[in-house]
Amino acid sequence: MNEERKLELKKKIAKLDSISTAPAILQPLLAVLRSPVDDIRTEKIVELVSRDGAIAAQCLRMANSPLFGRRPVETARAAVMTLGIERVRSILFGLCMNQTIPPDRWVLDPVSFWRHSLGCALVTETMAGKIGYPYPDKAYLAGLLHDLGFLVNSVIETEKFRASFEHAVAQRCPLHVSEQQILGYTHADSGSLLCEHWGFSQDLSDAARWHHEADLLPDSSPLVYMVHLGDLLCRVRNLGYGYDEIMAVAFAQDFAWGHLVTSYPALAKVDLVRFTLDLDGTMEHIAALVDSVFAPAKAHGSPH
Repeated sequence: MNEERKLELKKKIAKLDSISTAPAILQPLLAVLRSPVDDIRTEKIVELVSRDGAIAAQCLRMANSPLFGRRPVETARAAVMTLGIERVRSILFGLCMNQTIPPDRWVLDPVSFWRHSLGCALVTETMAGKIGYPYPDKAYLAGLLHDLGFLVNSVIETEKFRASFEHAVAQRCPLHVSEQQILGYTHADSGSLLCEHWGFSQDLSDAARWHHEADLLPDSSPLVYMVHLGDLLCRVRNLGYGYDEIMAVAFAQDFAWGHLVTSYPALAKVDLVRFTLDLDGTMEHIAALVDSVFAPAKAHGSPH
């Protein structure tokens, strides 16, 4: 992406802050997302949940779902304690973004998008634990945010992005390849610029920018490589963008896998086949989780 296009994108992204449909809790929530989990007070999360009646209702609904509910939950505080801070801030962010994007601007199916994003978050976090990466909460957040550019492109280039999606579906090719052909840039470009605009750390921005091209940034943060692998693992385990891609993936030969094994030798002991098979149960959990929270968006979201 050349500098002229990059500057143009930055200007369009700066205007996203003024979208009238953005919930009032978005800006304070972004401050929470910039903070390590250990620094976040439960009271702050309870306050954010309580500010928006629709969001509070969704959190209560999820906390009372069979996935988590052991006893009836009736207050925002009880919902936060039941779900946990990491999960609640993910739900808050997802619901905020769903409200921010006008219904007619959604190109991807919202349910498919959040299934993939939360799936990548959990896979990346799990991988961080297996290799001894010291910041699993950041790994989770990097996985959650890596595809934010899809939401940016839906708003600022709706019709061209819709054409990119339709082309990808017809050709069964990766969506970022189709974006590059039709838009001249990808969600990785726009997503990283949004991360920078919102003041997220450089490694989170890098994970968004390079998750499809990890081999082009050989000295990157481990987050880039984990998100790259998490993204691929989700897509090959039917947790992609709502269409079938033609993909030939050999994880053991992947650049990111090799780089992580060099930096974190514990990864070499991971049974990759078993690891991917174990993800199937996780994927079912993710699908149920997202459906319980975001499924209503499907009725007035993407036409696909």
